[in-house]
Amino acid sequence: MSGRAEETLSYEQARDELIETVRRLEAGGTSLEESLALWERGEELAKVCRRWLEGARARLEAALAEEEDEGDEAAEED
Repeated sequence: MSGRAEETLSYEQARDELIETVRRLEAGGTSLEESLALWERGEELAKVCRRWLEGARARLEAALAEEEDEGDEAAEED
């Protein structure tokens, strides 16, 4: 799964798949090729999670800035 398919993953879906990928890597018993494929998938999933978290952070910062601007405007009216 890559490219467009990753764009449709929710944060929770990507996180859960990443957890499972890490569990499989830590359990061992996979071939080198399988381990590399799992590692690469884990990196892709981590990027998806990071993008979601960065987006959430930006939304929070925007909301806080808007709230602060409204507070400044109210103070100026007093």
